[in-house]
Amino acid sequence: MFRLFPQKEKYQQGTKEWSFDTNGPIPQHIAVIMDGNGRWAQNRRLPRVAGHKEGMNNVKKITKQASQLGVKVLTLYAFSTENWKRPTEEVDFLMQLPVDFFDTFVPELIEENVRVEVMGYTEYLPEHTQKAIKDAMDQTKANTGMVLNFALNYGSRAEILTAVNKAVEDVRAGAVEGEITEEILSGYMMTANLGSELQDPDLLIRTSGEERISNFLLWQIAYSELFFTEAYWPDFDSKHFEEALASYQKRNRRFGGLDESK
Repeated sequence: MFRLFPQKEKYQQGTKEWSFDTNGPIPQHIAVIMDGNGRWAQNRRLPRVAGHKEGMNNVKKITKQASQLGVKVLTLYAFSTENWKRPTEEVDFLMQLPVDFFDTFVPELIEENVRVEVMGYTEYLPEHTQKAIKDAMDQTKANTGMVLNFALNYGSRAEILTAVNKAVEDVRAGAVEGEITEEILSGYMMTANLGSELQDPDLLIRTSGEERISNFLLWQIAYSELFFTEAYWPDFDSKHFEEALASYQKRNRRFGGLDESK
């Protein structure tokens, strides 16, 4: 039968040999590259911004699920330093998203005991975007549960360069003595405020079928488990999230060593 419009594409969860165990290990820090909003919209003959809006709604759902499962940090790649290359209309919409997101979601975050943090070169964002993220951080700073950490105007290579240059300045000023170690340099990264035990993600998820890191947390994911899914971010629901966690639970994390139990 002839179709005037293409059939909507939606990734269906595949059958796996493992299932999520609520009593199994839960990643303390999960990072997500939320990819596929634009393609999700285009498949539905909608403008790309409609995909970003739907993606924002999905952030709310996954944030609540992660918090309720006991995840301690959820870092979301919201806007990269390279995203400024996109059309002005789309960039303007993305800069408004945090305003709309926090305006509606902060009360729920407070109820969930979730604290908002933002990392990136936020000083280059429009004033209304800066105000929105500052207000959200202030309003949730007393919360003691999961940290919802947005990477906004963030790029990992720039982060590493900034960290190295700051470390060099401190060495010259005498604030740091001896050689720069991994531990010392990690303290200059934008995730350092999360604490040494939480600043490196245990699991990195990327949606939309792309299998690359795209300048995200290059230093921090040295030993992270990686999970790629065909699902576009707006379609990435609770079952897909549990599939990612189930995959993590079956991994054998050795950090370069050997598994003495085998």
